[in-house]
Amino acid sequence: MDIRSLGYLCIETTKLDEWRTYALDILGMVESADSTEDTLRLRIDDRSHRIVVQAGGSDRLLAAGWEVANAAELACAARELEDAGHAVKHADGGRIAERRVRDLIQVTDPCGNPLEIYWGQAQDHTALGTPYGNRFVTGELGLGHVVLPVADIEAALDFYENVLGFQLRDSMRLPPQAVPTAAEQRDFHWMHFLGPNRRHHSLGLYPGALPPGIVHFMVELETLDDVGRGLDRMNAAGIPIASSLGRHTNDHMVSFYAQAPGGFQVEYGWDGLLVDPATWVAKEITADSFWGHQWNG
Repeated sequence: MDIRSLGYLCIETTKLDEWRTYALDILGMVESADSTEDTLRLRIDDRSHRIVVQAGGSDRLLAAGWEVANAAELACAARELEDAGHAVKHADGGRIAERRVRDLIQVTDPCGNPLEIYWGQAQDHTALGTPYGNRFVTGELGLGHVVLPVADIEAALDFYENVLGFQLRDSMRLPPQAVPTAAEQRDFHWMHFLGPNRRHHSLGLYPGALPPGIVHFMVELETLDDVGRGLDRMNAAGIPIASSLGRHTNDHMVSFYAQAPGGFQVEYGWDGLLVDPATWVAKEITADSFWGHQWNG
């Protein structure tokens, strides 16, 4: 299966007004022209949107959207999923119009996480005009990355690696206290990082349960100053910083983590590692960061 990137995320929230302030005034994203009173569509590049935040009765991930190149690749993806025993739903016209894509299919991973695979997302050719002059790193690398909770880490890894075709980039052992919601307590739990393109990882698999169905998502900025100014805005707004500024060992990202409305986090980072998938060798990392990233709770 030839998935190219993480294309978009769709989130349901009980706190749409908070999200509007958080995304526009703090993260420096731009509201899409086709937003409505109940649905906030967010631009960070030339796509019609990369994040959709929809008012609803809960705070949860509605879909992680993965992009393929064209109609033939989407049909191939549907066949491969069905051949592997995974139920595929072909989206109706309303869902396709909402996502501003040519076509899409819906599937859940073995742990129930909602996924959409699509092609042909609309572009927005107007100037982005971010409020602070900040620029996001996207293009062929996609939106950024998302970390999903998975109750069965082995089944999830098999699905993403051997069905969706992601490449395992590295893994890390987590102590039991880092995974209090694990389905089965062990001496340690594996966390895995995978990618379909040159970005070190577009997907992280966390071996436990979290009610929002998402641990965090990451957006990458073009400069370290963009990240530092974002951190200043977070602090000025009184938004809890979940993890201090630091540099990760696996993707070398310099970043911090902040609480988002709804019970998960956003990683705001710079200088992520680009890899050559043809020569990459999967490894075990034994520390989360070279420096920093002090977790608050």
